[in-house]
Amino acid sequence: MTTALLVLLGLLLVVVAVVFLLRRRFLLSGLGAVTMWLRTPSSSRWSVGVAWYGGDALLWYRALSLSVRPQHRLERSGFTVESQRRAGRADLALPEDVVVLSCATAEGHRDLAMDPSTVTGFLSWLESAPPGR
Repeated sequence: MTTALLVLLGLLLVVVAVVFLLRRRFLLSGLGAVTMWLRTPSSSRWSVGVAWYGGDALLWYRALSLSVRPQHRLERSGFTVESQRRAGRADLALPEDVVVLSCATAEGHRDLAMDPSTVTGFLSWLESAPPGR
């Protein structure tokens, strides 16, 4: 009985691992999908995730999750970048070469961190919003 239980538990762990890897692959395969770190005012910690930006919103999915829903949806119409800087000593969880954007959104203040090559595309997406939005 215990052997069957251990085999079942092992199979369950394999299934969860496969679902996790398939979810990550699916998220990163979309157009406009990038690795992005996010920090909210209520937390001092950075969370790594996958962000899709396109259309009228940025959708941010936590990397270490099985959820298929975005944890944050930031509308482009209420989104402004207040400042931009390199990651510093206070940002120990981030790789050295990322750029940190301090942003004001309709949902509140957010800090976003991404690779320098991603910043250019992201800022272009923000600036290309249709007039009146």
